[in-house]
Amino acid sequence: MLNSSSAKMEKGLMATNFFLKNQTSFYRGKVRDVYSIDNDHLVMVACDRISAFDHVLPRAIPHKGEVLTQLAAYFLDATTDIVPNWKIATPDPNVTIGIKCETIPIEIVVRGYLCGHAWRIYKTGERIICGVRMPDGLKENDKFPEPIITPATKNSEGHDEDISLEDIIDKKITSKKNIETIYKISLKLYERGVAMAAERGLILVDTKYEFGLHDKSVMLIDEVHTPDSSRFFYSDSYDSLQKAGKPQKQLSKEFVREWLMENGFQGLEGQVVPDMTDEFVNSVTERYTELFEAMTGRTFVERDYKKVLDTIEENINNAISSLQN
Repeated sequence: MLNSSSAKMEKGLMATNFFLKNQTSFYRGKVRDVYSIDNDHLVMVACDRISAFDHVLPRAIPHKGEVLTQLAAYFLDATTDIVPNWKIATPDPNVTIGIKCETIPIEIVVRGYLCGHAWRIYKTGERIICGVRMPDGLKENDKFPEPIITPATKNSEGHDEDISLEDIIDKKITSKKNIETIYKISLKLYERGVAMAAERGLILVDTKYEFGLHDKSVMLIDEVHTPDSSRFFYSDSYDSLQKAGKPQKQLSKEFVREWLMENGFQGLEGQVVPDMTDEFVNSVTERYTELFEAMTGRTFVERDYKKVLDTIEENINNAISSLQN
């Protein structure tokens, strides 16, 4: 793990611009660069970009993409008994190659605790989120009696928007059968994530899942239980901090959102992203690597950024050749 007093700032991997074997299309998301191969496979490169409030921040977070890729692979491999997923291989620390699916444009957010976006709604006095009623009398970070699902639309531009189960069905975003299947799978995935986190002394607070269709069957896609898609607390300090009314220490990127809000940025019109100091950038890397090590019990090994683009491209092309042989 990086030490904040001695960590050297590195450029990080801000973007890729490859021309891969049999490449048919390219898409740049907030964090990932996505290449289609023969229209059958996807190559997903997790860069070191970081986004918050639907804005990509101006500086890379060294090694963030590696953490996302390796944690996602860890949890995708651990949940194949629940649902098939898109992953085929991880030929590079920043790269996942998998099956290209027809994306269902809904994020399934499972919340076990009242925090983040749900808390910001709750503290205004509102009790309904995505058609789901939240109980009265809760404090920030309190546990819900049962996990709730609060979906959001996946928009190609602008903010994702909360949506209810009924609206998903009424708007025919996907079939009633598909969304009911996805809800059941999502709760099982969350339950598995909670159990795996508990074994490591962590609490999986909330998380999001994305799904697609492959041969008309539901398939789990994208990332699972990473700091970008999930929030974790430490279980040994949770009760005492709640009783004392103190904030929970979070292993997620919520602290990035909090830092931005403290510095006057919530992605609203006219607001300017504050300068990201070396100290802050280092602290974000530390949080990401801390979660990787806490969640997996493995020591995080940082990649060398020398000739990183050449190395990634070579690893991808070798993997593509293997797929096609």
